[in-house]
Amino acid sequence: MTNKAAEVAALIARLTELLTSSGLPGAPDAPPEPARKMPERVLLTPEEAAARIGVGRTTMYRLIKTNEVVSVQIGRLRRIAASEVDEYTARLLAGQSNRAAA
Repeated sequence: MTNKAAEVAALIARLTELLTSSGLPGAPDAPPEPARKMPERVLLTPEEAAARIGVGRTTMYRLIKTNEVVSVQIGRLRRIAASEVDEYTARLLAGQSNRAAA
């Protein structure tokens, strides 16, 4: 092995040692804190509301038009409260259990 090859081998060994040990000098031992999670949105787009209950966009707009799901308009935007989606789902489940009991 030549002198240069021995130097390269020593550098590779040192690099491997550094990578497998605690890391770079002065690096924190604990993993970094995860980014703050955004709070859940209160108002959803019709598409988001549809995805939340597993129906299509067209079905959601029909539910809005027939007032089965209440929505609000903010300027030109249509939004549905997340709680309204949950209430609609609860009404569906209650209706299904009432039919099953009859």
